[in-house]
Formats: sequence, C-alpha cells, structure tokens
Amino acid sequence: MNKNDLISAVADASGLSKSDASSAVEGVFDSITKALSNGDEVRLVGFGTFSVAKRKASMGRNPRTGEPMPIKASNQPKFKAGKVLKDSVN
Repeated sequence: MNKNDLISAVADASGLSKSDASSAVEGVFDSITKALSNGDEVRLVGFGTFSVAKRKASMGRNPRTGEPMPIKASNQPKFKAGKVLKDSVN
C-alpha cells in the first residue's frame, strides 16, 4: 500500500472526500514528524509508538576501498508496534 492507496482507504472508511482524507493523512504525518523533531514520542495505544533513537558516532568501512571512515552521530526515527497490531498480523 502506498500513500495514495492509504488516502483512498481512509476516504472509503470515513466517508470523507479524497481531498479531505488527503488533508487528514497529511496532517497526521506532519504532526508525528513535528513531535519527533521536537524530541517527543508519539504513543498510539493499540497501534504503536514512534520515538527518536540517538545513534553514537562510530567508525565504519568504505565498501569499495575498505578504508576506515567516520560515521557521524545522528538521530533516527524508530517505531515499535503495539500488542494489538502485533496480534492482528500473527
């Protein structure tokens, strides 16, 4: 399922027009992105938790030359599925 499929599914399930469903989906994505960029975590009970993981700087290797190269520290978005989501998949 891609983004357009998701928008269509939301429109069908909620009875909204596709443009309203698109605005709703974009609003959810923007809200989650904004919360994560502020360092907050987003908990959706039964679905899962979006959070930010801090990765330390490390040394890696260039796969072409094999030379060591530094990898900068960074923040990575992380998602942990909730119990209801896990159970529905299994």
